[in-house]
Amino acid sequence: MDDDGTRGARGSSADRFPGPALPPPPTTPPRVPAPAAGPRPAATPVEQRPTRTGPASQAEQPLPGAPVDVWLRTPRPPQEPGVWRYGYTPPPPEEPEGVSNRSLLVGALISLLSALLLWSLWRNGYLPYRLVPLKLFTPGEWWNPGTSGGPRTIEGSDALTVYEAILFGLLAYGCGRIGNFSELFRRHVADRGQPFLALAAAAAAGLTQLLVWKEALPVVRPVLVLVASVAGGEIYQSQTVVNIIYAVIAAAVLYPFARLGRWRELIAARRGTAAPAPDGTAVPPVAATSADQWPELRTAGWTDAADTLTAEVRTGRMNDVDVARLRHAWALATRRPDRLAPLAEAVLRTGGAAVLHPSGHRDLPRRGARHDVLTGQVRIGRCADDPHNPYVRRGTGLALDPALLGTSLLAVGPPGAGKTARLIRPVVEALALRALAGQAAVLAVGGAGAPLGPDDAFDVVVRVGHPGSAHDIDLYGGTTDPDEAAAVLAEGLVGDVGSLDSRRAATVLAQLLGPYRAAHGHFPSVPELRELLDGTPAALAGLRTSLEAAGHHTMLRELDARSRQAGGPGDPAPALADRVALLDRPAFTGFFATGPDARPFSLRALGQHPLRVRVDLPERGHAEASRLLTRLLLAQFTAITAARTDTTLFACLVLDDATHAVTAETVRGIRRLRSVNAGAVLALRTVDDVPETLHTPLLGAVGCTAAFSGITTWDGKRFAEAWGKEWVETREVAQHTVFADQPFTRALHALRKLVTGKAVTTDAVTVRQVERERWSASELAYAVPAGHAVIRLATVDGEHAPPLLVHLDG
Repeated sequence: MDDDGTRGARGSSADRFPGPALPPPPTTPPRVPAPAAGPRPAATPVEQRPTRTGPASQAEQPLPGAPVDVWLRTPRPPQEPGVWRYGYTPPPPEEPEGVSNRSLLVGALISLLSALLLWSLWRNGYLPYRLVPLKLFTPGEWWNPGTSGGPRTIEGSDALTVYEAILFGLLAYGCGRIGNFSELFRRHVADRGQPFLALAAAAAAGLTQLLVWKEALPVVRPVLVLVASVAGGEIYQSQTVVNIIYAVIAAAVLYPFARLGRWRELIAARRGTAAPAPDGTAVPPVAATSADQWPELRTAGWTDAADTLTAEVRTGRMNDVDVARLRHAWALATRRPDRLAPLAEAVLRTGGAAVLHPSGHRDLPRRGARHDVLTGQVRIGRCADDPHNPYVRRGTGLALDPALLGTSLLAVGPPGAGKTARLIRPVVEALALRALAGQAAVLAVGGAGAPLGPDDAFDVVVRVGHPGSAHDIDLYGGTTDPDEAAAVLAEGLVGDVGSLDSRRAATVLAQLLGPYRAAHGHFPSVPELRELLDGTPAALAGLRTSLEAAGHHTMLRELDARSRQAGGPGDPAPALADRVALLDRPAFTGFFATGPDARPFSLRALGQHPLRVRVDLPERGHAEASRLLTRLLLAQFTAITAARTDTTLFACLVLDDATHAVTAETVRGIRRLRSVNAGAVLALRTVDDVPETLHTPLLGAVGCTAAFSGITTWDGKRFAEAWGKEWVETREVAQHTVFADQPFTRALHALRKLVTGKAVTTDAVTVRQVERERWSASELAYAVPAGHAVIRLATVDGEHAPPLLVHLDG
C-alpha cells in the first residue's frame, strides 16, 4: 500500500483518513457490459451455492445484468439469533416418532389378510345374522323366512347387492385405517417423488380397474342397480346410456389414483409450465413489495433519485455493497434534513457511485464466504442434524452479524481446527464489506502471514518490524492526556503480571510521561522511555533541566516523587523497563516514533472513519513483543471505544491469537463494549492461555462462544458450566422376570426359555424430567467431529440461542 507522502512519516492521526492517495471520484457510473440477448438467467440463491475452498470469485454476490434486483427483493424474515435470513424457509412441522418400517409393513399385511378372511367368510355365508340389519329396513316379503334366509324377490337381490357394496366399502376403510396404509404409502411411494409416484399410482389404478370389471370388487353391479332404481330399468335399453355409465364408473375409479399420483402436476412440469430450477433447488420466494424501486426515496418525494437508482439496479451497474451503502446514507440523511438535497443531487449525478467509501472502492477484491450485505450477515456454516440441536435449527444456515458480534465472541480450538479460515477471516471480510458501506470499522490483528485477507482489501496495513511498512502503531493511543496514556500503556506492558498492580504501574508511567510531554510537547519514544524507567541519571537530569527552564513546577514535583520512589520495595519501574526493552530492538528501529515528524496510526481513527485496518505482528522472531502489542491494542481499543461520543459506527477488534492478551481490566472493558456499539472477537488455542482467575469472568463477559473440535475436557468443562443446564425427559426401562403360579403357565414359560434361551420378562418404564448439561465436557472433547464447532450466540438486545453443533464451511 502506498504511503501518504514520504516513507519516513508513517501512519495517520485520528482526524485524518489514512491510506493511499485517492483518485478523484468518478463522474459517471462504471460501465458494465450489457447482457447477451435472450432470456435473463435465473438468479441462483446464495443459500444453495456450493462452498468454495479456494480463492472465491464474485459468485456469492449478484452477477452483472439482473441478479441484484432479485437479491434485493428476496425476503429476509426476522428469525432467531444466528439464522441465515436470506431466502429463509421454515422447516415443516416436526413429525412425532413413528413406528419402524418393519412394524408398519407387518401391520399392513396382517390387516389386509384379516380383511380378506372376513370378506371370504361373509361371501360364503359363514357369519351368522349377517342379513339381520338389512331385513330390519326392507319389506319382509323380499326375504325367505328365518334369520339366514336369502332374498325371495328381485328387489331383495338388488338390496343385497347394494348392502354388500356398502359393507365392502366400510371393510376397506377400516382395513386402511387399522393397517395405516396412508403412512405406508407416504413413506415408500410419495416420498420417492416423481415419476415413481405417478407410475406406482398408474399401476395401482390398472389393477383396480381390472378387479372392478372382473367383478372381484363390488362396484359395477351396485351402481347399475342404483341407477335402475332411480331412473328405471328402461334406461338400459339405450346402448349409449350404458356406455356413458361405464365411462363414469371407470373415471370415478381412476380419479383417486390420479390425485394420489399427482398426474396433473407431472404433466404440467413436462410441458414446461411449472419447470423447476435447473439445479433442482428451490428458488427463494420473492417478496411482494418491490424493494428495488427504492420506496423510501419515493415516499420522501425524491422520485428522480429513486428512478435513477432503480435503473442502476436493473441494468446491473450497482452491486450489493452499493445498495447497502446508499441505504445507510439515506438513513443518516433523514436525521439531518439538510443532507437530503446534497445526497439526492449526488445520486442524480453519479448514480450508484454516490457517497463512495473514502478509499474509492465499491467491493472487496475477493470474497471467500457468503455474505448478505443488506443485513450484515456472513454465513459460516450449517447446523448439523444432531439431537443436541433443536429441530427448527437443524439444517439451517448459521450466520454472524453486528448484533451478535456486539456482545463479543470467544473462539477456542487447537491449531488446525479452522478458527482462522472458517471463522476469523469470514468475520473480517464481512466487517470490511460493512466498512465499505459506511457502517463499520474493523481492526484485524494477527501474525505475519495470517490469512486475514489481501493487502488491497484494507485501507491501512501495519507491518510491525517490516522496513516496508507504510504505517506505525501509536503506543499512546493518540491521546494527549498523560494519565490516560499511562493507564493504557501500563495495561499493555504489565497487565499480565499477576503480582504487579497495574494501577501502581500507571502511576509510575504518569510521573514520567507528564513531565516529558510538558517539556517536549510529545510523549517519549521507546528508547527514551526505557532510559527514564531505568532511572538513567543523564535522562532524568536533562528532563529536570528542561522543566526548570520552562517553569513547570507541578511537573517537577511529579518527577521528584518518581525519584523518591525509585528503587523502593515493590517499585514497578524495573518490570516496566524490562517490558519496554522488548520493543527497543534493532528490528523495531524507526517504529513507535514520536514527535512532530512522526505520524503513527492511532486507533482513535476507528471511531471516526469506516476504516479497514490490519496489523501484522512478528510472532516468529519476537513472540513476547507480539503478545505485548496485542495486549496493548486490546487495552487501547476498549478504552477508546468506551470514551467515544458518536456510536453510530460499529467498531470491532479481531484478534487471531489472543494468547496472554486478556487481563482483568480488558475483561471489564469487553463487558462495556456492547453498550457503545462495539465488539471484540478473540481466538484462543485453549482457555488456559488466559490466567485462571479470569476464566469465569471472560466467559461471562462475552455473549458468543465457540468450542471447536479437539478441545480438551478441561476446556469443555468450562464451556459446559458457562452454557448451563436444561430440563430433559428421560425414559428408563427395567426388566423384571415373570414368575408363574399355574402349572400350565410355568410349562409354557419353560418351553419359551428353552427355545429362546431367555427368561420371560416384563418391562417397567419410568419417564421423568431431569436437569442435565446442554453439552457435557466429554461430549465437547470427543463427540464434536472435525470441521465442526459448538457455537452459542447472544445479541445485544438479550436474545440468545442454545449451543448449536455447526458444520463450518466459512
